[in-house]
Amino acid sequence: MTPDLIMTIGQRALEITILLAAPLLIAALGIGLLVGVFQAATQINEMTLSFIPKLIGMAVTLLIAGPWMLKLIVSYTRELFESIPGMIG
Repeated sequence: MTPDLIMTIGQRALEITILLAAPLLIAALGIGLLVGVFQAATQINEMTLSFIPKLIGMAVTLLIAGPWMLKLIVSYTRELFESIPGMIG
């Protein structure tokens, strides 16, 4: 196992992590921004107001992007397991 191979595996793992986290983080960011603008416009300073819309938005995002995310992580794991014999020998 060479250092280049270890760096490649680590880099690919970080890329997969970013791809898996991106849809949920973008949804939370967008909803938080909209709720923040609404709170600023109406001068409602309730800290818990953004929690329920974010929760609902992230659930919808997970329903929409969930199959893609699952397929991505399963294909990466399968690819990683299939490359184990090449790493050893």
